[in-house]
Amino acid sequence: MSNALALNLNAQLSVSEQSIDSYIQAVKTIPTLNDIEEKALAFRLFNDGDVEAAKQLVLSHLRFVLYIAQGYRGYGLPLADLVQEGNIGLMKAIKRFDPNVGVRLVSFAVHWIRAEIHEFILKNWRIVKVATTKAQRKLFFNLRSSKKRLGWLSHEEVQTVATDLGVSTKDVLEMEKRMSGNDTAFDAPVDTDDEEFIAAPAGYIEDHRYDPAKMVEEFQWENEQTDKLYAVFADLDDRSRDILQRRWLNDEKATLQELADQYKVSAERIRQIENSAIKKMRKQMM
Repeated sequence: MSNALALNLNAQLSVSEQSIDSYIQAVKTIPTLNDIEEKALAFRLFNDGDVEAAKQLVLSHLRFVLYIAQGYRGYGLPLADLVQEGNIGLMKAIKRFDPNVGVRLVSFAVHWIRAEIHEFILKNWRIVKVATTKAQRKLFFNLRSSKKRLGWLSHEEVQTVATDLGVSTKDVLEMEKRMSGNDTAFDAPVDTDDEEFIAAPAGYIEDHRYDPAKMVEEFQWENEQTDKLYAVFADLDDRSRDILQRRWLNDEKATLQELADQYKVSAERIRQIENSAIKKMRKQMM
């Protein structure tokens, strides 16, 4: 094994923005595997759980992860983070790779690598998520590549994108609007001149948390609910009250079987008494 392959795997996969240039240079020194070498390592991992084989498979494919991650630099996220997420996808792929299928690891891993990077981008591209469903995710990545070529989409282009991706034109327009918006800082910049000042949300959004009237109202409501809860609890029969006390309120919770042994009934009967008491309290609290 070469010196590059002998590097500790965890250290090799730890990437920061300060060390990204060194990381790229180190990755480029790691030789790739031919088909025979890859199969041999993959079978060692698949059949015997050989950790050293897994390390070599990971290291030999780091440059492939780097290549994919560099294709996502246009989203404004640090390349180091994209690479880190792609490496996670690579390790997941290697863990699941079956060499008996007869395909190269790189063909199998590309899906896992892209999936981890996509997930990271969707979580971090904006403070507010722009895509949450599977259809929105597909639209997000395809629409962004279209907009890089076309800019704002015309009516005909919106229709074409919607048809190609199997979504409505409303979905396309909504996603285009989300992607064109910018995140706004809640607080205004400290060094902003008066002539350039644009009111930040902190300057005009009211904070009602410490409104005296609201605080008094909430305090009174909580006290009333607490008094009502105590009254409802006290209204239960002794056995139901004891079961709830020991099942929910005591620091050391009693099990159904412990209570069943004490009351000489089945654990299922204790559960029924407990549920019945809880329903009764909920009804009276409404």
